[in-house]
Amino acid sequence: MTESVLRNHLEKVSTRVFEDRDEGSKFVATEIAALIKEKNKLDKYTVLGLATGSSPLLLYKELIRIHKEEGLSFKNVITFNLDEYYPMNPVDAQSYNKFMHENLFSHIDIKPENVNIPDGTIPMGEMDAYCRSYDNKINSLGGLDIQVLGIGRTGHIGFNEPGSQISDGTRMVYLNDITREDAAKDFGGKENVPRTAITMGVKTIMKANKVFLMGWGENKAPIVKEATEGLVTGEVPASFLQNHDDVLFVLDKGAASRLSRIDTPWLTGDCEWTEHLQKKALIWLSNQTGKPILKLTEVDYKEWGLRSLLETAGTAYDLNIEIHNRLQRTITGWPGGKPSSDDKTRPERSNPFPKKSIIFSPHPDDDVISMGGTFLRLVDQGHDVHVAYQTSGNIAVFDDDAYRFMDFLSGFSKKFDVCQPEIKKIHDEISGYLKSHPNNGNGSSSVLSVKGLIRQGEAAAACRFSGVKEENVHFLDLPFYETGSVEKQPVSSKDVDIIVNLLREVKPHQIYAAGDLQDPHGTHAVCLQAIFRALEEVKNEDWTQDCYVWLYRGAWQEWDVEDVEMAVPISPDELKKKRMAIFKHQSQKDVPVFPGTDSREFWERAEDRNRETAKLYDQLGLTEYEAIEAFKRYHF
Repeated sequence: MTESVLRNHLEKVSTRVFEDRDEGSKFVATEIAALIKEKNKLDKYTVLGLATGSSPLLLYKELIRIHKEEGLSFKNVITFNLDEYYPMNPVDAQSYNKFMHENLFSHIDIKPENVNIPDGTIPMGEMDAYCRSYDNKINSLGGLDIQVLGIGRTGHIGFNEPGSQISDGTRMVYLNDITREDAAKDFGGKENVPRTAITMGVKTIMKANKVFLMGWGENKAPIVKEATEGLVTGEVPASFLQNHDDVLFVLDKGAASRLSRIDTPWLTGDCEWTEHLQKKALIWLSNQTGKPILKLTEVDYKEWGLRSLLETAGTAYDLNIEIHNRLQRTITGWPGGKPSSDDKTRPERSNPFPKKSIIFSPHPDDDVISMGGTFLRLVDQGHDVHVAYQTSGNIAVFDDDAYRFMDFLSGFSKKFDVCQPEIKKIHDEISGYLKSHPNNGNGSSSVLSVKGLIRQGEAAAACRFSGVKEENVHFLDLPFYETGSVEKQPVSSKDVDIIVNLLREVKPHQIYAAGDLQDPHGTHAVCLQAIFRALEEVKNEDWTQDCYVWLYRGAWQEWDVEDVEMAVPISPDELKKKRMAIFKHQSQKDVPVFPGTDSREFWERAEDRNRETAKLYDQLGLTEYEAIEAFKRYHF
């Protein structure tokens, strides 16, 4: 299902919202393919401006499919890429030149001479002339027929960072700190990310006949809102597109979630007052006025643009009580259901008791970081709790930790006189590799195996601490993850089958899964996709008719209060115990390999988030708790 809106009074560019990035990418691919076919019939060139990064990956995949399955020819296509790091050799792993060939050009019949990518090896003294020639070549072809863009968290398009001007041509630029943070995972740390790049300028982009800007995921939602609804400013370069005659922002639901017509539709005109929207509006009104929900007045409704809600739902007094009660009913200290109790208004049913619960954890520490308090409470309340670690998490271990564990193994074998020759051989092989390949231990499958065992041991220790039976701890090691790099394989039937087999073995009454799509490395999203596919396979089996699926979020953010369907209060003592469970993951303590853009440790992020959720409930007029973990139910 798609939704299209053309320039309402708040959105100053055309936007189209798709169910997901796959559907949106196929739409853009179809538009590009149609233009290429039309121009091929006329024996004319199609001139495309192309982007790199994660945003266009599915677009390129679909163009490849159309080429191979529908015979679309790219022989008359000329491409100009937006940017390239500088300095950068075209064969380097992080090169956008390499990216484009691996993800598009090597799979289609485009002529090599028609591919144009900024050259990251140009001597500095020749840079200005080279950049002018890049623009001149585009102009000589009549400009770009279509320009494909992503959008950075800074609002950059290409590498036109905040401070860029609409008159800027292709040039060398200094990269914003946030941009370098976002690229850190590809370079093995922010310190390795180049500080400069070559980028096509805003001026050239604005001359394109048509522009598609693709935005995926909730982490892009704030900047998408600024670019579409805010002022035109060089501080948000994407906002310049408001002045383009033919631009379309192609968004998934996550990226569009902060647009006013979706986030606060009562401010944009008429809206359909569903129960969820009523709840959302009152939470918003409470936050705007600084009043608990039960203290909101009819005057507050009218002053803040909610007159139509009163006309639809009745008096402020009645609506306040209804929404307050709905929020109150999300709170439960019994995440597995309270036995022998009236469960009509509780998030979880009381029977059966005890329940069999599976907690799926994408990485080996997401379970305790994201829902450690609920995890502990399920065990303490007598439920049969299983934990399924979906990936090994091996790439997120420092080489020095692997070295340290190999030294332990060597010392252990000598101390107890166990298999010394074999142990020595393994020790020498792995230690030798680590010495000769500094900071590149993940290039060895043996080193990755050691790192995987480190994380497996930490997860097992956290489960022991939490009281989980040893036989209930499952290490799935899904194959999609085992690439030795940040880039992963797509989910395959092998991944899904592993999950299906576990579900059929346990036949759970409850499933907990990471619904956090903001994981900066993408693993959470892929793991969730694998679970959804597995549930689709088993959905007609008898045990599934009495199974609830609860989605938690990771260290990066929490559900919005209006989306929370089960809120589990965490006491001060439980919060401390949760912290100790997180501490069992020593390889992720202090400074993890992939810290993201947040300098806090994972336990700090988790506690701050849980306390903030409790504070939000308190401000709405609910009971004050130390902390709250939140869940949203998934119906399958």
